[in-house]
Amino acid sequence: MRFFLVLLGFLFLTSCGEDTIVKPNALLALEYPVGEYKKLETDCPYAFLKNTNAQIKKQKGCGLNIYYPNMKASVFITYQKVKDSNLTGLLYDAQKLAYGHNIKANSIPEQPFVNPDNNTYGMLYMINGDAASQSQFYITDSTKHFVTGALYFEAKPNFDSIYPAVMYLRDDMRTIMETMEWKE
Repeated sequence: MRFFLVLLGFLFLTSCGEDTIVKPNALLALEYPVGEYKKLETDCPYAFLKNTNAQIKKQKGCGLNIYYPNMKASVFITYQKVKDSNLTGLLYDAQKLAYGHNIKANSIPEQPFVNPDNNTYGMLYMINGDAASQSQFYITDSTKHFVTGALYFEAKPNFDSIYPAVMYLRDDMRTIMETMEWKE
């Protein structure tokens, strides 16, 4: 019986004839469609170019949710009127929201935005790291209108994994800022 078990074990161990193949290191290559943009007209006092790959979901007031289904991500747009010298408070709140992610962020580079032709001025915050939001912005004319945007994914933040999508959506956020127009 003992001989039989040893023979069975030997046959079991030697019966696999495939050689082990070492797989080369590879990087995840995610590619997204090139953005095509169309002017988004709303009943609100602003308009901008929107990526046609995104869906718009109207929110309360003049807020919008720009949803990217293939990335499971959203850019939440909020609008507030500038009145009674509340611009300082609005700017403070926008900066506080961006820097509230400082605990999980590795860095938060700022990219100022100035377009005197469209009377738009703002800041893009690129939040690098495993924070809940990877990018935020505000844009204003500094007298009547104030818009903020924040990017969120429907997944636990792992910056290395979502990096290609983050870069794609940051470009979309820049496009929103660059094409923002105020309706008077």
